[in-house]
Amino acid sequence: MMLDRGLVMMSDTRTNAGVDNIATFNKMHTWEVEGDRALILMSAGNLATTQSVVSMLDERTKAHDQRNPSILEAPSMFQVARLIAETLRDVISIHEDAGPRAAAQFGATLLLGGQVAGGPPRLFMIYPEGNFIEASADNPFFQIGETKYGRPILVRAFDPQMSFEKALKLLLVSFDSTLKANLSVGLPFDFQLYETDSLRLGYRSRVQGDSPYFQQISSGWGEALKQALDSLPDFVLEK
Repeated sequence: MMLDRGLVMMSDTRTNAGVDNIATFNKMHTWEVEGDRALILMSAGNLATTQSVVSMLDERTKAHDQRNPSILEAPSMFQVARLIAETLRDVISIHEDAGPRAAAQFGATLLLGGQVAGGPPRLFMIYPEGNFIEASADNPFFQIGETKYGRPILVRAFDPQMSFEKALKLLLVSFDSTLKANLSVGLPFDFQLYETDSLRLGYRSRVQGDSPYFQQISSGWGEALKQALDSLPDFVLEK
């Protein structure tokens, strides 16, 4: 999500190929050239696809003679998004010969946030087809993967002026509602903060399942919902 203060990114770590094949993988990747750019990429979808995309992006940043094109050389966040979108589309296109169904199974969606010197912080959602959209004041946050359970909470409570601490609390409540309704989402949660114009990655950490704070948030939110429901007038049945 985009705040007045900067960017807050959070991802879960659960991947699954059926209820009997669940694993934990990092879905958040970062790159930084301090004083020039800070980039955060999150993924949802086929794990092999997203790992291939990240590996290709990584390779282009390490060897100077392979930096064309590189996300560390692109002159703007828009150009970074374009390079990542093209890489995602190219990886998925490998499976096109096997038919639309195979290509769909290897699909993935990405969230890109960050800032390049000379421009403002920006947030993009990148689709498997290689196109993308950008967050704005009217649409200041994006979700990928399982979205329907946690989105109503974000829509009702989001405030661009909120602090990083309150934004993280809001995201944890949203994720808590999602994981209780869908087994494909699970702890731990990774988060990354980025302060506007700092041009370096901010605080990053992981919220584990046994985190006392998360347990307090989870139980407290459930109790608050019950109290809110009880405070509303009961429905009156007509006689």
